[in-house]
Amino acid sequence: MLGLGIESSCDDTGFAIVDDQHRVLVSEVASQIDCHRVFGGVVPEIAAREHLQVLVPLYQKTLEAARLSIEDIDYIAVTSGPGLVGSLLVGVSFAKGLALATGKPLVPVDHVHGHIHGAFLDTAEPVEAKFPALALVVSGGHTNLYWMETPIHFSLLASTIDDACGESFDKVAKMLGMEYPGGAKIESWAKKGDPKKYLMPVMMKDRSQLQFSYSGLKTHVVYLLQRLQQEQGGVLSEATIADVCAAFQEEALGQLIRKTKLALAKYPTAKSLLVAGGVAASGRLRERVAQELKIPAFFPQRAYCMDNAAMIAAYGGFLFRTQGADAFRDLSWDVYSRYRPQLGQGA
Repeated sequence: MLGLGIESSCDDTGFAIVDDQHRVLVSEVASQIDCHRVFGGVVPEIAAREHLQVLVPLYQKTLEAARLSIEDIDYIAVTSGPGLVGSLLVGVSFAKGLALATGKPLVPVDHVHGHIHGAFLDTAEPVEAKFPALALVVSGGHTNLYWMETPIHFSLLASTIDDACGESFDKVAKMLGMEYPGGAKIESWAKKGDPKKYLMPVMMKDRSQLQFSYSGLKTHVVYLLQRLQQEQGGVLSEATIADVCAAFQEEALGQLIRKTKLALAKYPTAKSLLVAGGVAASGRLRERVAQELKIPAFFPQRAYCMDNAAMIAAYGGFLFRTQGADAFRDLSWDVYSRYRPQLGQGA
């Protein structure tokens, strides 16, 4: 069984073909980073227009690379949200047209839930054996913690009350004059710094709730940098930049570790921890999870941490095999933005 995945929730256009064993035949991604870097973040109007430019050529390239035709595909899966509405509409409109023209069932997929299924791509280990599980999605737009009884049942336990974790990395990187996106750059600088040089606030320290917050940490860095610039004549030394990056990174990731520990205490029957999203590519996060959390943890391969269509096709395949083709013949549904509450199953 083969599924075609389509992803256009933000600034990456993706097509992929995945089989029912979670093997990725082809995964193509057209990145827009160069288009948005000058603005220090994603501009929604530009993102939607870029998707329009590359969508059809990338679709054709994907089928050609797999040496397949659309007739060989059993189902189509497309991101229906959350994301930028303009970007989502481009991908969903294309997917609906393709489904209507070919008669293929179209599976709407929750983008954040799809990220979790990135951890199953191109692995030989049985997926069902990992459940029930805790799942942590950490990206530029989302910091969500889920309880999962099965691969398709998500119960949202916690999310950020302000900035997402990856968003805070991008904003701190911008303060330090680094180009967007900032996570990998901060990690690179942090390797040369002392994480104990500057004291960072421990966010959400006294709360028992499974919530995340990054706005206060980001604001603390703003004032710290202002003070350090005054002390150093307006230009920070490389050693100072490295120390700030190291201290910030440790607390930003430390909050993820603390909240996950709390969740593990509340859900002791969890067999595994699944970590996904752009921040899951962080080597330091992977180190800390392995060192501090006493549970088998699974991360996507780094190529599947960022937005991609393979994860969408994989999760769509679970929904398709569970609910059947007839459940996905109706094309009357619409996209939803990042602000719509998470749904419990499907999209």
